[in-house]
Parts: sequence; C-alpha cells; structure tokens
Amino acid sequence: MEIRSIKQPIPSDDVGLQSLLSPEHLASAVEEILSTTAFIDIHTHLFSPAFGNLGLWGLDELLTYHYLEAEFFRSSEMSPEHYWQLPKAEQADAIWQALFVENTPVSEATRGIVAVLKAFDLPTDTSDLDESRSFFRAQSIGSHIRNTFAMAGIETAVMTNDPLHPEEQRVWMQEVQSDPRFKAALRLDRLIRDWPGHWEILAAQGYAVDPQASDRTLAEVRRFLDDWHERMSPVYAAVSLPDTFQFPVETIGNRILGGAVLPWCREADLPLSLMIGVRYQVNPRIRLAGDGVGRGDLRALENLCRTFPENRFLVSVLSRENQHELCVYARKFSNLMPFGCWWFLNNPSIVEEITRERIEMLGASFIPQHSDARVLEQVIYKWRNTRAILAGVLTETYRLLLRDGGRIRRQDIQRDVNRLFRSNFEKWTSSAVSPSQAR
Repeated sequence: MEIRSIKQPIPSDDVGLQSLLSPEHLASAVEEILSTTAFIDIHTHLFSPAFGNLGLWGLDELLTYHYLEAEFFRSSEMSPEHYWQLPKAEQADAIWQALFVENTPVSEATRGIVAVLKAFDLPTDTSDLDESRSFFRAQSIGSHIRNTFAMAGIETAVMTNDPLHPEEQRVWMQEVQSDPRFKAALRLDRLIRDWPGHWEILAAQGYAVDPQASDRTLAEVRRFLDDWHERMSPVYAAVSLPDTFQFPVETIGNRILGGAVLPWCREADLPLSLMIGVRYQVNPRIRLAGDGVGRGDLRALENLCRTFPENRFLVSVLSRENQHELCVYARKFSNLMPFGCWWFLNNPSIVEEITRERIEMLGASFIPQHSDARVLEQVIYKWRNTRAILAGVLTETYRLLLRDGGRIRRQDIQRDVNRLFRSNFEKWTSSAVSPSQAR
C-alpha cells in the first residue's frame, strides 16, 4: 500500500465523515485512513543520530540483517566461520549474489530488500551494488531518518536501550540530545536473565549489590533503575524471556523481577514489556541468526497479572501456538496489552491470522504490530506490509458488521485505526510520545 501524506488530518466536522459507508466503499475508506494516519512504532532496535554507529542503516546493514544471514546459510556453500571473517561489504556481496542473483528473492526478508531499493528508485535486478551503495553513502542521517519515517508512515519510534551495554552507556552518560522522533525503552535482560554475569558491573558503579540478590541488592537495583529512569525518560521497561520462563519459582531472576523491577515499575508508572518464547542460540555457529522459538507456559503470565494487578504489562509471545492463550488471558486481565507479531511471526500469512483472531476476541483493545527493525530502512517495507494486511482484515471485519446489521462511518474507522496504532499505546504508557506533544 502506498503511504500518502500524513500531514493533512481528516477534519472531524467533514460531512463525509458523518455519512454511513456502503459495503462497496469500505475498502477504499479503510485504505485511505490507514495510509494517512501516522503510526507509533512501539518496539524497534533503531537509534537516534546521537548514538552514532549504534544506529544501523544503509545497504550493507540491510543485506547482512540476521534474517538474510540465516537464509544465506541455507543457499550457499560458504561456512559460517568463513563468512564471519569477511568484511561487511563482502558479506553483503555474498548474500546479494546467493539470494538475489542466483535465486529469486521470494522470502519475506528478501522481498523487503527489493521493496526498499524500489522505494529509493535504486536497481533491484543488478549484480553490481555500486549505485545503491553510493546513494546511501551520500545521505545525511538526519534528513535520511526524516525521509524514511515519512515513507514508512511512522511518526515516532521507540528504541531498545540497554543501560549495561558499554557503548550505549557511554552515550547516555554524555547526556543524549533529545530527538522527538525517538523514545527510550529501558531494556532489563542482563539484570533479570543474567544477574550472575552482570552484578559486578553495578557494584563497580557504586551500587551495593551481591550475587545472591539479597534484600539490600533489591533496594540497590531499584536505585539503579531510578538513576536510569532519570537519564533515559523511558516510556516502558522491557525484558525478553525464554520459552522456559516460569513464575513464581525460586530463581535469582524472578527475585529481581518480583522484588525490584515490578515494584519499581509501579512507582514509576511504567508498563513492563514481556517478550516471551525465545530459545537462545540453538545454533551458535550463526550467531544472532542462531536463536530459535519455543512454546512458553503462559501460566507464568497469568500469575504475574494476578499477583501484580496494579502493574501494566505489554506482552508479545514468539510462538504461534501461544497466540490464542494470550488473547484469552487478555480477556481475563485488563492489565495485559498484547502487542505485535514478533520475529518469526512477522510473515504476512501469520500476521493476518493473528490479527483476525485478536479482533474477534479483543475488538480494538490491542496493538497489532511493531517493526522490530534493526536497520533504519526496514521500516519502509515492514509498515507497508502491515498496512496492506490491516486493510484486508479491517475491511472484512466491517463488512461482517454491516451484514449483521451494524453501521460504519469514516469516523468510526479513523477512531479504530487511531486506537490500534496510537492511542492504545499512548494510554498504556501514560506518556506523550508524539513529536507535536513533545515540543
């Protein structure tokens, strides 16, 4: 779906908004509203320009994205060990040759590359990447972000910010210049999932912590979170969890989660994002591409929602088999907000299935998608695909409503789209996240 200008809002007093829509006009109305509404991308791995080389963009980064690396190792005789020794440009050349020249780029990840090149009027069927590389080298990152966000139809992107990542920590300590297009999310994987490997970092920074996560340590973890909240102003805290995650069971991670993180989130009025279902490094030879997926036991989520009713949880689950359970739990716990079709689920056929199920069970009380983009230009094809899928799902949903005797106006569709891609998140985070409000 082509993204039209998002600068001209549809006036609420327009006579057309008040008129009822007939079945034959539903599709065009839904497509127009989706294409002119600026979305909030609630979970990405992008960075504002202040973070320098931590922010990935350009052709070589696009081609060496771990989705394509995984596909490359299936289509090439090159060993992972040899691949990792190559400079990035040569890795990108190898992937282009294997997946785009010697094979037809029909996978979701490879079609995304084609879509990005086409969006910038760059060649999509060449064996020579010089023209495309020259184009990206000529871009100024500030204006390139602005143009890319406009092409994707997004207004704001939420970053993933790890206070224990050495390079990122150095940037934050220098007082990051605020960029209204980017909001922070406080990532807590190293605290919750690998406390034994990271407690000494906090100790070295002056926090009185110990490997056993004593009561004093829990208080110091909360002080650490206070400090980083002041530094980052995050819109939520987040942790990625394995398919084996259980709660409550006696683990150091659960002690930190239940004794420090969740009480702190409550006091800070921040939701906690739980991303459940990763099986880490099932094939370490292919590095970031080597993580897998497992079905989680969502009774852990049930226990969290019930035990901490004053906490708000943003939840995405990686296994397709967990999606129906997540919807059921969302019907039982109003402090649970399902979001996105994450990672291995971000394929059009699966996104459509999950989104239909969520609408049928939850109405518009969920967040359909986020980009999870690691490379800037990925937002172009990821959000184009999301709009195309939502256009079909919403159109069919409204047709069923008309069949059953309901009525639909343009303003109803606009309200639903705003709720799904903006206001659900804004209300859940209790935060003004749009640039216009930030100014």
